[in-house]
Amino acid sequence: MSTSDQHPTDVATVDGGEVARRFENPGLPDHRHRLTDIDAKAAKRAERQVAALFGLSALGTILTLVAYFSVKFEGNLTMDQHLSRVELSNILLGTGLFLALFGLGAGAIHWAKTLMPDEERIELRHPMRSSDEDRADALAILAEGAAESGFGRRPLIRNTLIGALALIPLPAIAFLRDSGPMPGTDLATTPWKAGDRLVRDVGRGTPIKASDVQIGSVVHVMPDGLQAPGEKMEERAKAAVLLMRLDPADLDPASKGGAYDGIVAYSKICTHMGCPVGLYEQQTHHLLCPCHQSTFDVTKNCAVIFGPAKRPLPQLPITVDEEGYLIAKDGFKEPVGPSYWERG
Repeated sequence: MSTSDQHPTDVATVDGGEVARRFENPGLPDHRHRLTDIDAKAAKRAERQVAALFGLSALGTILTLVAYFSVKFEGNLTMDQHLSRVELSNILLGTGLFLALFGLGAGAIHWAKTLMPDEERIELRHPMRSSDEDRADALAILAEGAAESGFGRRPLIRNTLIGALALIPLPAIAFLRDSGPMPGTDLATTPWKAGDRLVRDVGRGTPIKASDVQIGSVVHVMPDGLQAPGEKMEERAKAAVLLMRLDPADLDPASKGGAYDGIVAYSKICTHMGCPVGLYEQQTHHLLCPCHQSTFDVTKNCAVIFGPAKRPLPQLPITVDEEGYLIAKDGFKEPVGPSYWERG
């Protein structure tokens, strides 16, 4: 209904007086019909386009699921093969999710702009409690709007929309499935043990001498023997450690117990949600988790000074061997990683 078709003589009684329920046209331009309003072929073409977009959404969801379950990470892969599969998986998952969400959103917008009513209407504000007649009118208007949307009489759009909406939650279910069971006591032990050399977590696992670590430097390290990806990925995740060197005078007594000449090693796994802690501020000696901004003071045995984490990062006690290479004195004395789940 255009504004020129409204009834200015329709009135309502408010506080004993009468006011116009609807305005006359205040100067809005006359409604211009779209091609789909006057051409049945154009409307049918638009309907097919909307259905195609909803179908694209469904195909994107299927692609996401296929990519998620078909790209495998076997234990005998080389580093280059592993990284290639990771890249392929990310590309396919990203493409699938984009098509799923884009098709659904674009289809809904195209449907609204080409097939749903687009008349402008003006109505006077009325008291909060409408009369029974007005309430009945409102229900009739809603029913009319539902009919005008064409949802009931355009089965192609209805069925493709239902199909797209039914499929799109499936990737989320698949992704949540990989959250896995509670770790129980799995985080209570790591591959670190007494005598393990600290090696760089890049390249070919080069061992590190204490004399090579400068004050202010940060090195990502692993125990010797865990550099190759594959079946040891879970062990690598638990064993990730940050190595830093400070002036020994800056360390408190609790930190010095596991340190060697100002060199300290702490678990890289945030004790809040398990994100990798890797942002080190040299002047303040603070470690920051980028996910939720938990901040740890390296000079105070990585005590939490800000953010949602509830306990310090576990320290790996270190020393040097007869050749001067850094080694672990022992494994971690407490579980690494988040504290919110049961540990057995």
